[in-house]
Amino acid sequence: MANKVFCHYRVAAGNEPAFENLLEKHWPTLHRLGLVTDEPAQHFKGEERDGQPLYIEVFDWLDGAEPHAHPEVAAIWEPMDQLCEDRGGKPNMEFPHMDPITIG
Repeated sequence: MANKVFCHYRVAAGNEPAFENLLEKHWPTLHRLGLVTDEPAQHFKGEERDGQPLYIEVFDWLDGAEPHAHPEVAAIWEPMDQLCEDRGGKPNMEFPHMDPITIG
């Protein structure tokens, strides 16, 4: 089974190019290591209310996947963390896992 992850990245202004370079490697690395499904990630870029950059990445995470066991994942996550900032009382990065529902 899998659930959808909506990754919120609050990238510090000026860090967008470096962050996008890491983001380009993120899902392919997770996929190669068997942590996500074959459905490619979707990526979105926008702004928060204060005009600061916000990136959203959406993909299907496999239940039971253990990313922390892979140094290749840490090699992406650690620099991503450094390029993002806490903002508006929210952490620099959030990873809510969600399940689809049927309405109506």
